[in-house]
Amino acid sequence: MNDDRSPPAPPSEASPAPAAASSGGRGKAAPLGPAAIAAKLNELGASARGLTSAEAAERLKKYGPNAIEAKDEPLWHKLFGYFWGPIPWMIEAAALISLLRADWADFIVVMGLLIYNAAVGFWQDAKAASALAALKKDLALKARAMRDGAWVSVDAGTVVPGDMIDVSGGEIVPADLLLVEGDYLSVDQAALTGESLPVSKKIGDSAFSGSIAKQGDMKGVATATGDATFFGRTAKLVASAGAKSHSQKAVVQIGDFLIILAVILAALLVSVQIYREMVVPDAWTWRTAGSILQFVLVLLVASVPVALPAVMSVTLALGALALSRQKAIVSRLSAIDELAGVDVLCSDKTGTLTQNRLTLSDPITFNGARPDDVIFAAALATQASSQDAIDQAVLKAVKDPGNLDHYRQTHFTPFDPVNKRTVATVTDSAGKSWQFAKGAPQAIAALAKLDPTTENAYDSKVHELAGHGYRALGAASSDDGGATWKLLGILPLLDPPRPDAKETIARTKALGLEVKMVTGDDVAIGAQIATQLGMGPNLLAASDVFPKGADPNHIPTDSITAVEKADGFGRVFPEHKYEIVKALQQGGHIVAMTGDGVNDSPALKQADCGVAVSGATDAARSAAAVILTAPGLSTIVSAIIESRRIFERINSYVYYRIAMTIAIMVVVVASSVVFNIRPLTAIMIVVLALLDDIPIMTIAYDRVRTASRPVRWDMHNILIFSILMGVMATLQSFGLVLVGMEWMSSPTLQAWLPLNHVHLQTALFLQLAAGGHMLLFVVRTRRSVFAPPYPSWELGSAVVLTQIVAVLLCAFGVLVTALPWTVIGLVWLYVIGWTILTDLVKLCYYRFGPPSRDAAAA
Repeated sequence: MNDDRSPPAPPSEASPAPAAASSGGRGKAAPLGPAAIAAKLNELGASARGLTSAEAAERLKKYGPNAIEAKDEPLWHKLFGYFWGPIPWMIEAAALISLLRADWADFIVVMGLLIYNAAVGFWQDAKAASALAALKKDLALKARAMRDGAWVSVDAGTVVPGDMIDVSGGEIVPADLLLVEGDYLSVDQAALTGESLPVSKKIGDSAFSGSIAKQGDMKGVATATGDATFFGRTAKLVASAGAKSHSQKAVVQIGDFLIILAVILAALLVSVQIYREMVVPDAWTWRTAGSILQFVLVLLVASVPVALPAVMSVTLALGALALSRQKAIVSRLSAIDELAGVDVLCSDKTGTLTQNRLTLSDPITFNGARPDDVIFAAALATQASSQDAIDQAVLKAVKDPGNLDHYRQTHFTPFDPVNKRTVATVTDSAGKSWQFAKGAPQAIAALAKLDPTTENAYDSKVHELAGHGYRALGAASSDDGGATWKLLGILPLLDPPRPDAKETIARTKALGLEVKMVTGDDVAIGAQIATQLGMGPNLLAASDVFPKGADPNHIPTDSITAVEKADGFGRVFPEHKYEIVKALQQGGHIVAMTGDGVNDSPALKQADCGVAVSGATDAARSAAAVILTAPGLSTIVSAIIESRRIFERINSYVYYRIAMTIAIMVVVVASSVVFNIRPLTAIMIVVLALLDDIPIMTIAYDRVRTASRPVRWDMHNILIFSILMGVMATLQSFGLVLVGMEWMSSPTLQAWLPLNHVHLQTALFLQLAAGGHMLLFVVRTRRSVFAPPYPSWELGSAVVLTQIVAVLLCAFGVLVTALPWTVIGLVWLYVIGWTILTDLVKLCYYRFGPPSRDAAAA
């Protein structure tokens, strides 16, 4: 297009920026004038050329990093915490009683348990903290700063006073800025000032650290960083990383249940022991009372799930690191639970299901324009530096890019999801001003105020293109300052599906998820792509499902049903995404929603699992529970599979812990009440607790079978199955006590292998140590214990080493009465036999028992 030809044009300045809130928001001073700005730049030693790398490094040393100084808990305070609380108090009381009774062996072992629990808790908390620190590092904010005369992306933490910063829509303001260049910037500072609407900023205004740029693009000089910022803080993407997940809440409830059960049984044991040893013989002594109390305290310590919080935090933290290797970074640990339970995934089309690599076909012209005119007009409505896929396709299609140099862009209104168009004001070489617009067909049609005939022809072409999978981009021009607009034509753009998209959709459906397409494109375009990918052609226009002005908190039943049945939605605006999520949640679904723009934040926050896709804005990343660092839907699928594995590991621990607590408590109490014997010594119980906990720490690495459908916590079925396994474990242990009692009363058996009460105690100790870990192998899978997936080498080797230690303790009489090797072999044969029987009971339960709502792996 020659420069003397009447150029075409794009979206007008009809509304260059939302009026938003008044610029006189809370904490807002009057904008500075040119002289005051110049004085401030001089004071900061700043200029439009920004800083050099050397200057930035020097100022970073002087002012420190651009972050709020962390007030870490002192090390001594952390360590002290592991010796303070109900569980440590019980262990400490048992140790004190052992000391007062001069029972040095018990005292040493009980103190060993106390120190061990503190060491393990400290180590695991440190491991979880370092895992979260690594995730936070991956989520660090970025900023565009002028360094050495060029715009570069830097970590927000390295921004220093005097830096020239570029802020555009969707980004989080990295420091307190004095805005010095640009047309406008609409900023959401609600989290800082409480203002409900975005505030329009102009040159001379301040932008506060942590506020979110909604629209526009301005440059500003950093006036304060870190603790010195106006509000004394920066935006934190991982503010909720310590929030409790559903798993943590569920396991805490289970812990409370076990504690109550243990206390009830312990009270029964104390009552019987006091009656037998102190009331009936009328022989009250402090030593006897101390012995009873010591034994009960140790029994409670061994039965209560002491390792439960540590196992939970490490399993979730290591799971989060595993997800990061799948290119999915969790911003809070609860996201792992949410991902595992998601049953509906609402996915963006562009860039997630398609390649976001647009190619331009032959333009369709209107009003006498030529094809090159339409392309040239769209190019003039584009910023030359833009990296947007549509803009890149338009710029590459210009036959002679040099002609663009004859026009100087004097004003630019960027695309936003509401207006859906860009508008540029340009001046040609003759000094004449033009406006050019490009954008969504309906946005350009509204701008050009088409007559009915032209509108029908225009809409017909748009629908025809959509039916073949093309996106349509309208272009228009104005030569009277935007008062009137002339439609120039339509640019057909093709964004083909990603090569792996169809397979990924099939994998997602095989995992029990519904996938719904959510796109701002026309319904026909979305339906064409959805059909190609096997998602189904039933796409609805979002505005038809959610009429304007509808209350998203009270969605009609008809709308909920329509959303559930739809394969996707077209012509979606940001508020529609929020309403889609709300409708699905009101229908009882756990929803994941993808998004990338600042206007997607409400939907990402509302979703059970908001997913910021690769390349998302800082605002979208801060609102999301999961941030993807690789394009495409396959990353989400990998993250869902990994989350379900983590869920299964936690489930295995819960089953094991409940069952073993029931077994230990019931066997000890029943043996004492029925046979008037103490089946285990206090020192045995302490050692047993140590032997049980050590391999449990490796369950976070276990190899598990992934569930074939979404998983949710089902406390009803968890308790039924755990109690069943606890009954089997109890019968196994109590059965050994009965065999032992019979053995000791049989002259024939005694003649072959003489045993007494202390031998029976050691045999029961060995059986509980071996049987407990065999029970873990049984409950960790719904299949046979002899079928894959087999335990991981970490878990398997930890169990083997623990059992070797237990056998050696029993064989050589360390802390227990020595057992003959023959008895050790018989105990192991007994355990193996019961393990096979328990496994058969488990298989029958899963085949004939009540249907489980937790959807554990088959």
